[in-house]
Amino acid sequence: MKNFNVKILAIGALSGVAAFMLAMAASFNLLFSTLLAAASALPILIAGLGWGNIAAIIAIIVAGALGAALASPFFALYMLAVTLVPAGWLSHLGNLARPANEIGGPEGLTAWYPLSDILLHLCAAITLALVILGTVAGYGPETTGALVDSFMDALVTQNPELAADQAVIDQFKGMFTLMLPMVQGATSVVLLFVAFHFATRIVGAAGLSRRPREDVAQSLRMHTNAIFVFVAALIATFFGGTIGLVGAACLGAFGGGFMLAGLARMHLAARGKSWAVPVIILSYLSLIFSFPALIFVTMGLLDTRRAIALSPGASSDNQ
Repeated sequence: MKNFNVKILAIGALSGVAAFMLAMAASFNLLFSTLLAAASALPILIAGLGWGNIAAIIAIIVAGALGAALASPFFALYMLAVTLVPAGWLSHLGNLARPANEIGGPEGLTAWYPLSDILLHLCAAITLALVILGTVAGYGPETTGALVDSFMDALVTQNPELAADQAVIDQFKGMFTLMLPMVQGATSVVLLFVAFHFATRIVGAAGLSRRPREDVAQSLRMHTNAIFVFVAALIATFFGGTIGLVGAACLGAFGGGFMLAGLARMHLAARGKSWAVPVIILSYLSLIFSFPALIFVTMGLLDTRRAIALSPGASSDNQ
């Protein structure tokens, strides 16, 4: 038992160091900052999925302590809230299993926590993280207004003809204030789920996980209850103020979840078709524009369900 505890401690500590180094690299490399920030979740996910909750918790504590000591307390908070703690929670959910007969399934099989519920938890976790960070950082119209003013001043300095009417600038400020948490929420959900997907493949290939390999295109859908949250968040954005900002963060996070479900439907429809590869590539490239992204969000909204993965052997081990 002692050797087991030492091994878990070492794996957790090394995973925490790796996560911190990737997060720090993201802060120094603007070109790949988004990808490196998402990659910082991988060590936590692998530790949690492969060696259990204790390893993930140790990794999160080590990474957070290093971030606070070697960078700044806000850097550590951002890293923990947006990436590492959600990653640890995803690894916990990914390991949850129960005998299938307890939920009306056949005897002798294990039912695993559905991907739809895991994605729902991820959307909620990112929403909460953005609300916490926004509160601590004092995010609001004043913050974004100063950024827009600085950007416009730089443009006008280079080319006076680009000077815009103040009413137009004020309208852009209001839109930018809401769009920033929306984009941050959607991006975080998408990248963290991609990291979770790769982590499950890595852990499964290494023989460290009993969770079966799932057909993501077939099973990745949002939970039906997420529709009500999405609609409520959309309505909240029209209230303005703090309620509007919380609604924007929630709308972006859950919109990212529905977009993932829509992309899964696209993969399923394209499977086995001669045109699959070019359509899939073009679909992902088109996501940089708003309208194609909204199409996939709509596709996700139109197909909500829970697909439960089953594997041989009844188990109640939740790790």
